[in-house]
Amino acid sequence: MPAAPIAFDDLPSEVRTAIEAEIGEILKIENISTGLNSSLSARAYTDSGTTFLKGLRTDHRWVWTQQREADINPYVTPLAPRLLFHVIADGWNILGFEAIDGRHANYSRGSRDLPKVIEAMRRLGDVPCPDIELRQAEQRLSGYVDNPADAEAFKGDALLHTDWNNHNVLVADDRAHLVDWGWATCGAAWLDPAHWIIWLIAAGHTPEEAEAQAAKIAAWDEAPVEGVNAFAAASARLWTEIAGRAPDAWTGKLQSGARKWDGHRNK
Repeated sequence: MPAAPIAFDDLPSEVRTAIEAEIGEILKIENISTGLNSSLSARAYTDSGTTFLKGLRTDHRWVWTQQREADINPYVTPLAPRLLFHVIADGWNILGFEAIDGRHANYSRGSRDLPKVIEAMRRLGDVPCPDIELRQAEQRLSGYVDNPADAEAFKGDALLHTDWNNHNVLVADDRAHLVDWGWATCGAAWLDPAHWIIWLIAAGHTPEEAEAQAAKIAAWDEAPVEGVNAFAAASARLWTEIAGRAPDAWTGKLQSGARKWDGHRNK
């Protein structure tokens, strides 16, 4: 279930005071409506610059993703914007990041953003899994495979982003920046290109075209055929579960993309 949105001005005064204690007096707020994993999503303007704010209530079931983002940030900058502060006040958990003036990546066929995303994924591939609490890919997908042994192919020590929603890839300064690291995972290096394939198909690529983009990332060469087949099948089940009985436009596209890829891999 998406986090219920809240405007900055509707936060408790203690929370707003705690934020201003970190970044100074806020002169202007721009509430942002996009995003499913945060209740608060806003840009705060002060004399010293602009800060991107994201937050969840401390009793939200996904609040652990806030701590995950805080813990992983030192390991993924400058791929990701730098974390400026993390405060917990009056029932709210708030992160403040340096703001990036960019746009969401375009995943459509022929987009000039595709090479930038590929380069970001390559750079991420050079980052070892840090010694912090992270979910394991084989555990996250174990409930969606035919046989528990199939999930063994997902094991690995690579740091994975896993959520390749194009809204999580901001293009600025002629490169791609990765945001929203709450679902960072440790697993096989080929899994991030595999996750991306589904988003590419949802954006209009054929399964063959999407795999050709993934093949531009060296880690894809290490992907075992049966492991990829198992991942495609597991992803189709996962997105069907997420979409539910009445998928919206967003989840419907991802469900359709995952099913197309599963049909391509597991004919």
